[in-house]
Amino acid sequence: MPIMPRLPIPNSWYALAFSDELRPGMVLRRRLAGQDVVLYRTQSGAASAIDAFCPHLGAHFGYGGTVEGEDIRCPFHGFRFALDGHCTATGYGTKPPPKARLRVWPLREVNGTIFAWYDSRGCPPDWEIPALDTNGWTALLHRSFELKDHPQETVENSVDIGHFAIVHGYSSIEVLEDFAMQGAHFRTAYSAMRPMPLLGALGAKVQFTFQLNIYGMGCSLVEVKVRDFGVEARLFVLATPTEDERILLHLALSAKKLRSGGQIHPLLTPLPGAPLTALIARIIHSSLVHDAQQDFVIWENKRYIQPPALAEGDGPIGKFRQWARQFYHDDLNSEKQPAAQP
Repeated sequence: MPIMPRLPIPNSWYALAFSDELRPGMVLRRRLAGQDVVLYRTQSGAASAIDAFCPHLGAHFGYGGTVEGEDIRCPFHGFRFALDGHCTATGYGTKPPPKARLRVWPLREVNGTIFAWYDSRGCPPDWEIPALDTNGWTALLHRSFELKDHPQETVENSVDIGHFAIVHGYSSIEVLEDFAMQGAHFRTAYSAMRPMPLLGALGAKVQFTFQLNIYGMGCSLVEVKVRDFGVEARLFVLATPTEDERILLHLALSAKKLRSGGQIHPLLTPLPGAPLTALIARIIHSSLVHDAQQDFVIWENKRYIQPPALAEGDGPIGKFRQWARQFYHDDLNSEKQPAAQP
């Protein structure tokens, strides 16, 4: 009988917000690994993620907290805190107490997304999500969904080749690059065919290539190409664990800018590239969202089986699970989970 363990929250970088959601002076409330987190951006543009409760007397910065210059100000007594968490001032002009110090989450703003580092034992980050060259690419389109799921399940979905045809209607699926692992990064590549509005004739199938670059349990990047039409897009699938067995799934897309419609078809040459790129980006993003939504009901009602009864044609699920073990301090079969610490 397969063992059905309860997966703890893996150690990884997780998306808290997209860059365009956090303007200077803004304060946002978030949940990460069962904890309240407050995200804010200073007037100079620096982003920070902090424990939500003021170390003075416990007020929540997400309810009335404000940004003053480079500090965040508590709504209860006016205590101010710098980016490194130390108290710069009380609300009464007295000396800040030494113990009034905020815990600050490790944060990275990369590829239009703000990531926070979670480790169940409070260990510092030991790998990074690489920055992409965004010159010539559109700003991110993004949507988010609350689901009953786990980050490992959503990442595993990307190597589950068997469901591509069954659930999403792809055909002629071919592995272009074998599963390769290097530390917290793995990559693989596929090609497949499926009808696509606008790009193909009515009912005609279009060939896609998918280059997957996965970084930890919270950042999946799928580089999509439709070579016959010169279309390229970057799909970001970002699962953030908010509670045990609950995630906020972010689906984002950036498209490579077209010079003109002629890159797609000679008859479209008179069309300027910018509006056509925007239209194609919306279509591909809608397709990404549609595909993910086809998985939602399965993800929310499935059970994690270990070991699985794998068959030829499943894809490298076994290799993926071996790779995924590095993101857990404790045995995956353990029911006990350590307290979450930033």
